[in-house]
Amino acid sequence: QVQLVESGGGLVQPGGSLRLSCAASGSIFSINVMAWYRQAPGKQRELVATIINGGTTNYADSVKGRFTISRDNAKNTVYLRMNSLKPEDTAVYYCNADIFVRGTLNNYWGQGTQVTVSS
Repeated sequence: QVQLVESGGGLVQPGGSLRLSCAASGSIFSINVMAWYRQAPGKQRELVATIINGGTTNYADSVKGRFTISRDNAKNTVYLRMNSLKPEDTAVYYCNADIFVRGTLNNYWGQGTQVTVSS
């Protein structure tokens, strides 16, 4: 079994910062792509940022220059540093990962963590 557990969400004022963490645990051989998605009320889930095993990153235009994705392969953990937060960043943030388990590549989701940007 593999689990992704997110932490770090909360309430922050506009212009503030938060760091999200997502730790993968279980029968993991290796992790390929790790990513963060978000879903605001009444909207579809959208991709925020991705990072591959080698460290290459990609960002949605709406967060470029404000968010930074990183990973610690030794800890099977991905992070999302969010700076200059805006009310429109308010959403449930989900961790996602492509993980090799017993020779099979599977896709996993975390349970989500709420980020609210409001004064």
